[in-house]
Amino acid sequence: MEIRQLQSLIKLIECNYSVSKAADEMFLVQSAVSQHLKKLEEELGADLFVRKGKRLTGLTEIGDQVANHARATLASVSSIYSIGYDHINQNVGILRIGSTHTQARYVLPPVIKAFNIAYPRVELQIHQGTPKQLVQWAVNDEIDFSICTEALAESSQLSNTPCYEWNRSLVTLPDHPLQVVSELTLADLCEYPLITYVYGFTGRKSFSDTFSRAKLTPHVVLSAADTDIIKTYVKEEMGVGIIASMALDNLESDNLVSRDVSHLFPWEVTRIAYLNDKFLRQYEKKFIDLMLDYIRESDNSKVRRVAQTLIPN
Repeated sequence: MEIRQLQSLIKLIECNYSVSKAADEMFLVQSAVSQHLKKLEEELGADLFVRKGKRLTGLTEIGDQVANHARATLASVSSIYSIGYDHINQNVGILRIGSTHTQARYVLPPVIKAFNIAYPRVELQIHQGTPKQLVQWAVNDEIDFSICTEALAESSQLSNTPCYEWNRSLVTLPDHPLQVVSELTLADLCEYPLITYVYGFTGRKSFSDTFSRAKLTPHVVLSAADTDIIKTYVKEEMGVGIIASMALDNLESDNLVSRDVSHLFPWEVTRIAYLNDKFLRQYEKKFIDLMLDYIRESDNSKVRRVAQTLIPN
């Protein structure tokens, strides 16, 4: 069995079982990829693919098991290469970061700027996705780090560490009655149409669970993954917004005002995660250090520190 056979298998899956597309992305001729897959099946003595005529349409049960082990094997191979690269030149490479929009837009910019100054020859790639996608990308070693609030702690295949905690703020037009309520309650929020995050993003589940525990039903008229979209529709007077407090930038230019509601909701934890047993290059460790330094040195109340160190040097 050869590494290139496993690479062809995984690339085929990523290309929705199109041999021609997999060959193009691997810079190989189609017959070479077909030969890799044929030899792999012959060596294992089992069909790995569901076939419809000559077309491959999916994986058999055995094929699914083999693919899982192939991904783990290729991740280990990647770590071996990383050890060599790190020894030859610690300051050159690519760092692939998976993130939700909120993290990429409101938290990562100062961290990435500091990293670029420290490692100008490392290309940074930001891959935005849903929390579920970020988990799968990290498990498949398609990205080096995943940064988000949901899902990362649930995967046994990922090492994760909490980076910081955050909570929510109410966002309204300046003259809204909720801004002058003396002691804001969940019941007060239920009196108005709400605009907040869609399920699976930025703490929406715990947001909804908080109302359920209080036996209240909020009137959510719009939900979105993007904080800027929420602000837009608050300006359109569709409702009041509940957003992550670290996303309060530029409210004045949007003619919006905010009010802290952290006393009403649980604090959420944003984590940084990577594949178990992944070898971290020096610049990858540095990125994590910079992320934690940003939280540690931050003088605002939008986020708060939950971890001092992540990994030993």
